[in-house]
Amino acid sequence: MIVRGQVQGVFFRRATMDEGRSLGLTGWVRNLASGEEVEIVAEGARRNLQMLWAWAHTGPPGARVEEVTEEWSDYRGEFTSFRVR
Repeated sequence: MIVRGQVQGVFFRRATMDEGRSLGLTGWVRNLASGEEVEIVAEGARRNLQMLWAWAHTGPPGARVEEVTEEWSDYRGEFTSFRVR
C-alpha cells in the first residue's frame, strides 16, 4: 500500500506496525522520500490484510490520509515479523 497525506511525523509507522502485529500480519512500513507518503508491505490472511487496508484510510490520531492505493500479490512467506524500516 501507499498511503498519501499528512502521514509522516504523526507516528504513522509505529501505529501501522502495532496494528499489523495485532492482526497477526508480517511485513514492514517505511516513509518515502516525498515526505507525504508511507509504504506498507504486509502478508497474512486476506481478511486481516483488508482490515489493515481499512485502518490505513484513517491511521493514528494526527494523521490526515488523503489516498490509499494498494497492489495485491500472491503470498510468499517472506517475512517473520512486522517492523518499521
